[in-house]
Amino acid sequence: MKLASLKAGGRDGTLVVVSRDLTRAVAVPEIAETLQSALDRWEETEPALRIIAERLEAGHGEGAVPFDPATCAAPLPRAYQWCDGSAYVNHVELVRKARGAEMPPSFWTDPLMYQGGSDRFIGPCDPIEAISEDHGIDLEAEIAVITDDVPMAVTPEAAGRHIKLLMLVNDVSLRGLIPAELAKGFGFLQSKPASSFSPVAVTPDELGDAWRDHTVHRPLLSWINGREFGRPEAGVDMTFDFARLIAHAAATRHLGAGTVVGSGTVSNRLDGGPGKPIDQGGVGYSCLAEVRTVETILDGKPATPFLRFGDRVRIEMMDAQGRSIFGAIDQTVMPYGRR
Repeated sequence: MKLASLKAGGRDGTLVVVSRDLTRAVAVPEIAETLQSALDRWEETEPALRIIAERLEAGHGEGAVPFDPATCAAPLPRAYQWCDGSAYVNHVELVRKARGAEMPPSFWTDPLMYQGGSDRFIGPCDPIEAISEDHGIDLEAEIAVITDDVPMAVTPEAAGRHIKLLMLVNDVSLRGLIPAELAKGFGFLQSKPASSFSPVAVTPDELGDAWRDHTVHRPLLSWINGREFGRPEAGVDMTFDFARLIAHAAATRHLGAGTVVGSGTVSNRLDGGPGKPIDQGGVGYSCLAEVRTVETILDGKPATPFLRFGDRVRIEMMDAQGRSIFGAIDQTVMPYGRR
């Protein structure tokens, strides 16, 4: 089952069920007006939403309209909680090396996670607004899950049962602001602007065999200005699966329905070391900070620039038949016009 939130209908959007081929959608106000409302009553709403999805696939979607990702907000336009992990520890190791920070051994055994702003997420086709190119604008292609209510101190074995939906993320980062902000010892804030999400969120069964061990086993594709930038395998080098990340977030608190937990930047190692660009036989990257770090390791300085105004970023994941699973995040970087 695939779900989306159209921008019409206020800040929380209008919940729609979307056909598997991402061509049609139907609103379901009789079940739930918003995705958050559906998640609050998931045991009740999920069976009813699945009936609508099955009818839509059978060609009986009364009231269905063409599905246009440009009309979509994020599946959850705002969420009660957004916790982003760094499950691909190879990425953490590289970006820390870039700013001269040591890699604590505990990072390989204890998940790294930050709590981000979730009051306003960006739609899949909305611009990435930035104040200055000097801030070091970067994409971060990730996967995220949405949970129902999760009890405090849940075990990893039980946490997986609370995963209800999955989606893609562009966790935009301002690399130029990160070092000074982290040096304060209090975490990210200004260096982590609003994140954007794929047009649809999908139930785990939509992934078929690609969803196992609480991990997505498909390449995560990204392009910058139409040129393929990365296709790392999401099921490789994920040190902490989503169940482990959820258990970490819930270690000392209950998580409310609609909590979003991110994987962190998808990153693969190559022959035991950092990856390589696609044109050099590697699988590329999911953020610019990684390629800049590799360039620094090899050449003494980075050569690849961060994103500039007018640059276009696309993030997508295909199934084994080449069909888009979540739809695409497709955004242009634009200067913010102060109002």
